[in-house]
Amino acid sequence: MKTILAEPLTRAAFAEFGDVLDMDGEAPRIINGGMTERFHGLAKVEAAGEEAGVLVSIFRGQPYEFPLRLKMVERHPLGSQAFMPLSPRPFLVAVCRDSPSGPLAPRAFLTRPGQGVNYRRNLWHAVLTPIVEAQDFLVVDRGGKGNNLEEHYFDEPYLIELPKLSNA
Repeated sequence: MKTILAEPLTRAAFAEFGDVLDMDGEAPRIINGGMTERFHGLAKVEAAGEEAGVLVSIFRGQPYEFPLRLKMVERHPLGSQAFMPLSPRPFLVAVCRDSPSGPLAPRAFLTRPGQGVNYRRNLWHAVLTPIVEAQDFLVVDRGGKGNNLEEHYFDEPYLIELPKLSNA
């Protein structure tokens, strides 16, 4: 079994897979009479296909045991999918480049508390993967007609390890 060590989630490292949702380095727009900072346009929401629309949901994910045996990844060919934690805890993000024969070896990232991600449309990624305890997420994705879910099971699982951290 191949082992992958999760790396810190940064905008530069994750750029080819989607958007990192955080406020680092972003200049806010001041709105609501100076009482609110708006960190504008952190991600591009994609919704393609018949009767497509954007959905906002809350997901409650149960924690996974680590090291994680990653057996399956999924993708959404008709829309992006954003996950923003509603608590200041990290979670695991695993993504795969695509090839004509299916997803390649995963790349794993560990978010900082308060970071989220927006997966690009048609990107292979692991399912929602909280660590340590159950976690709620604000999710923005596509709704509408058409099949917007594909799954791929690896012939041999990948083992994903977390770096040694005090909060993970």
